[in-house]
Amino acid sequence: MIIDPDSFKRACIDWLRVSRLLVLVLLPMAAQAAGIRHIVIPADGSGPRIVAELWTPCATSAQASVVDRSGIPTTMHVIENCPVTRKRLPLIVISHGMFEDRYSHFDTAEFLADTGFAVVAINHSLDSTLDIGGKSADDMSSFSIRPIEIKRTIDFFEHHRPAGVDIDLRHIGFFGFSRGGYTGLVLAGGTPDFNTLVIQCPPVVHMCAQIRDHEVPHQASEYEPRISAYVIADPVDFFPDKSSLKKVHAPIQLWSSELGGMGVRPQEVSGVAANLPEKPEFHLVAGATHLSFDCPCSEEAKSANHTIVCVDPPGFDRVAFHRKFNEEMGAFFRKHLRD
Repeated sequence: MIIDPDSFKRACIDWLRVSRLLVLVLLPMAAQAAGIRHIVIPADGSGPRIVAELWTPCATSAQASVVDRSGIPTTMHVIENCPVTRKRLPLIVISHGMFEDRYSHFDTAEFLADTGFAVVAINHSLDSTLDIGGKSADDMSSFSIRPIEIKRTIDFFEHHRPAGVDIDLRHIGFFGFSRGGYTGLVLAGGTPDFNTLVIQCPPVVHMCAQIRDHEVPHQASEYEPRISAYVIADPVDFFPDKSSLKKVHAPIQLWSSELGGMGVRPQEVSGVAANLPEKPEFHLVAGATHLSFDCPCSEEAKSANHTIVCVDPPGFDRVAFHRKFNEEMGAFFRKHLRD
């Protein structure tokens, strides 16, 4: 058989292209370290200042850094202001739950930065523990301002690129937990319905009384077309039926704890999955509670904080779960945020 040299060369080039694509899709990228930068988004007519952290890939060996999160010592492995050599980094925006902060998912931010993303996590101004101590967390206004703050964060990166960081704003993903999950569904096109309650909401709670008395602040549509893919974990569910989610068409990876908690029940998360017009990539985490999605606690944190934040059900390994959780999330974003 005679082999045409030009045809053989073209076949080899095609094979190399396919091989590189398979490596990107099937294998996690080599982890190095995560760089971190402190970001402050100035107050404007849409709301107060937003405090954030930006994680980026870093070629320098990681160093331990301890952050005091309102009495919970949290050890991260990061390099402050590490030079970034990679170009066109897709951006992932993280939205925390009630009484949490920009470090609540630091392990996920580190992992995603290690694998080639820029990751920004913010303190939501009305229900972040580190910003204002959660004083306004029990008011429904915190739900209306959350999507606006995510949009303001993306706006900030459009006009104020951090020096030396090449962010590709054509490829933006979102990860939200609990109230952050609610925030993501609104940004994806969901229309919350506060008159048809799905969640458990006792009237003695101020926000529940606001809903009962129809005193909820106006919720404008906050669809965000710049976000291309969403990872949603145990969302607070104000989306009672298919009509409330009919405009959501972005790819979604949806996670549910088996045991729920903090007002979120697994049947509500399953309801969100059933009501989405396009089937999400759904994961039910056996043995997990709602707070199992928060970053794993170190032994120091467990000793300093005996609340449910650091407590998991007997036999549940949060560290092992987060290893899988982060890998699945990274694979999902690589699938949907590449050229």
